[in-house]
Amino acid sequence: MYDNDDLTFLDVGGDLESPLDHLEVVETASDQVQPDPDLMLVLLESADVQQRMLAARAFCDLQDQRAIPHLTHLLTDGCPLVRVSAAYALGRNPSVEAVEALIHQLNRDWNGYVRKGIVWALGNCHDRRALLPLVQTLKLDISAVRLWAASSLAQMVAVGYESVVAVLPPLIEALRQDAIPAVRSNCAWSLGQLCRELPSNVVYATAIDALIETFVEDTDLGVREDAKAALLKVGDPRALQLIAELEQEGFL
Repeated sequence: MYDNDDLTFLDVGGDLESPLDHLEVVETASDQVQPDPDLMLVLLESADVQQRMLAARAFCDLQDQRAIPHLTHLLTDGCPLVRVSAAYALGRNPSVEAVEALIHQLNRDWNGYVRKGIVWALGNCHDRRALLPLVQTLKLDISAVRLWAASSLAQMVAVGYESVVAVLPPLIEALRQDAIPAVRSNCAWSLGQLCRELPSNVVYATAIDALIETFVEDTDLGVREDAKAALLKVGDPRALQLIAELEQEGFL
């Protein structure tokens, strides 16, 4: 689907820190000084690509709704470094007004780094419109982007019960079938997050069953451990009893 991706140096591990932690640092003489938001707003419109990138990254730390229109515009900038910085900045300044632009760019951007940032930003927007694009990304994108789609889908818990129910099947499918262990691990983490907010019904039981199945049967030890951790955090009695029994039998 994305033949021109080059994510050779992109970390595809399953840890769940902000993608901002992997952005290269832009060194300036005032690194230790909080940027002036008014100046950064002006620089977002600069003709100099380095200035635009610097300003966009500043709004990864600054929260200022005035930057939303400018950052949204920069999602289509000709420089991928500007686009990725704008995506992460929108993730730090989530706005319903940016959702459509983020979705549009997710569907057209050739750069995996940019799509990764967009996926993270869409999760932070807590908007129902992001559900289908994130599900499609989880199914079709490269592994480094899929793993962030899996994590971002956990944010649907802030949207509402119907959205949680809608994301469980694709997460369970990816948990069982994705070829990359890191993606499966992130699916396990997201299912655990979602289950903690669900009532004890058939939907909840289906998700718990999938986590138990992964904990017992997945071929990757790390994925099994992440499924176990998710179950322990949920505190499901049936799962806790199974874990205790398997520990007694020496399975763990």
